[in-house]
Order: sequence, then structure tokens, then C-alpha cells
Amino acid sequence: MEIIDVAKALKELGHPTRLTIYKRVVKAGHTGISVGNIQEELSMAGSTLSHHISGLVNAGLISQRREGRTLYCVAMYQRLDDVIGFLQNECCVDEGQ
Repeated sequence: MEIIDVAKALKELGHPTRLTIYKRVVKAGHTGISVGNIQEELSMAGSTLSHHISGLVNAGLISQRREGRTLYCVAMYQRLDDVIGFLQNECCVDEGQ
């Protein structure tokens, strides 16, 4: 994974509201959660929620799918694993030098 992609993902997750949204989407599992349910659970204005979800989508952290009139958010678990792995791969590599 390129450092620019990791930085973008971490930037998006560095905002408390986006981290809260992402945490909720991750908890929903592979079927995802509707935007309406997120909005209801977090008591957030639709336009604000849309803005924050857009940032998470652009960072590749979540995807969206439409079923009829309902829009669902689904965590991109591989992307999460890639970001965490990028950081873990560097853990303690200089320790023995």
C-alpha cells in the first residue's frame, strides 16, 4: 500500500465524527447499514452525514450500494487490514540495529 493512500485513510479516520461513523459501519458487518439508520443512531443532519460518508468513500474505507430507495454503507475490510498492516509491518524493524 502506498503511503499516500494510508495517509488519506488515516486523515479521514482522524476526525471524531468520521471515526464514529466508520466504527458503526464496521460493526454492521458485510451486509452493511443503511444511511438512514446511521443518521437515526447518530442524530445527525443528512447533509452533514453525507459529507462525512463521502470522505470515507473517497479514502476507500467504505463502499455504498443502493437497494431500491435505500443506500447502504459497507466497510471495506481489506482496506482496513491494509492500513493496519502497513503500520504493523514497520513495528520494531530497527530494534536490532
